Amino acid sequence: MSGFHFDLLKLLGGVGAILVVASIIGYVLQRRLSPDGSNAVIENLNARIQAWWAMVILMGLAFLGGRTGVILLFAFCSFAALREFATLTNTKRADHWALASAFFVVLPIQYWLIWIDWYGLFSIFIPVYAFLLMPIVAALRGDTENFLVRVAETQWALMICVFCASHVPALLSLDIPGYEGRNVLLIAFLVVVVQSSDVLQYVWGKLYGRRKIAPKLSPSKTLEGFVGGVLSSMLLGACLWWMTPFTFVQAGLLALVIALMGFFGGLVMSAIKRDRGIKDWGHLIAGHGGFIDRLDSVVFSAPVFFHLVRYWWTP
Repeated sequence: MSGFHFDLLKLLGGVGAILVVASIIGYVLQRRLSPDGSNAVIENLNARIQAWWAMVILMGLAFLGGRTGVILLFAFCSFAALREFATLTNTKRADHWALASAFFVVLPIQYWLIWIDWYGLFSIFIPVYAFLLMPIVAALRGDTENFLVRVAETQWALMICVFCASHVPALLSLDIPGYEGRNVLLIAFLVVVVQSSDVLQYVWGKLYGRRKIAPKLSPSKTLEGFVGGVLSSMLLGACLWWMTPFTFVQAGLLALVIALMGFFGGLVMSAIKRDRGIKDWGHLIAGHGGFIDRLDSVVFSAPVFFHLVRYWWTP
């Protein structure tokens, strides 16, 4: 077994062990506090744990599938997230061609550019060419009512759901000396740190949270939860240095940056949900909402993490 596969299996085994412990705790709590399913908090906790099992298994299979599995997984996630976002926009019949091009032209091209490692084009294809194309297609339909709002919403959907999300599999294209063939572990590092930061902020907030950090955007987020969660995920990231090309300190600092970006990404997406008067982006994932609810932290941290690694660790 290669060192890469051993490290990947070690990571997946550690995550699996945590989920086993969480499942046992959830089972005990349900038997004692919610035998009839009347405790909403316990039921939500168990639904989240079950959803995490499904997501970790799916992610693990994609990682084991290598480059093809990871790119296909995130292309599917981008498609599903874009669909969720599009249902909340102020689109009209005149925008159908623009939306169709977003789903069936822009999205596939973006992931194809990542597949062939064309960094010079995939890094500007959406924010330059697609952003210029979308309003042109919409304008040709001749409907000017709320034109700016409609175009901006579609562009922002592409930015969040496709452009930012595609930077996760783009990590596979980085040529880091001495780290060849192990880039999937960079994706694992990013996802583990960002998602653990979300969980740890929730835990610290429940244990010690007093002061609301953004009551109008996300009433459940507290200053204590934010500080505890970010610092805890920073320590976790530092402890995962062995699976990265970074030193212990470098891994901790990068974990701090992506945890902060993940937190602010969550706030931005919460602001959009409040603007639209919804609680979750969707209901596909039990206990977690929709795809965007799980990707919101990752999509804000992925481009920053990608470019930091590319600038400092590639020739």
